Amino acid sequence: MALDYLKSQGYEILDTNYRTNIGEIDIIAAKSDILTFIEVKTRTSTYFGYPYEAVNVGKQNKIIKTSFIYMKEKNLFDYQIRYDIIEVFLAKEYKINHIENAFC
Repeated sequence: MALDYLKSQGYEILDTNYRTNIGEIDIIAAKSDILTFIEVKTRTSTYFGYPYEAVNVGKQNKIIKTSFIYMKEKNLFDYQIRYDIIEVFLAKEYKINHIENAFC
């Protein structure tokens, strides 16, 4: 669902589930001159909090460090970088909330 949403918004998907020994990034996408590292969180309710709340400082640091490895590995230094969170709410119908610049 998150991939379809991003494609519909004009993003080019470069990688998914990119893993290193430090951490993992769910989606890496590009649009214009922005390279976006995206964490996807899915919930069926907000009983235990909103999905974005699960992306704490520790998780953010792992994503940031992993993104630097990815950029070095792929030689992608001509981009601006951004860290987003996509919340997917599953109920009778699904809803997507895209939080741009969620952290830096």
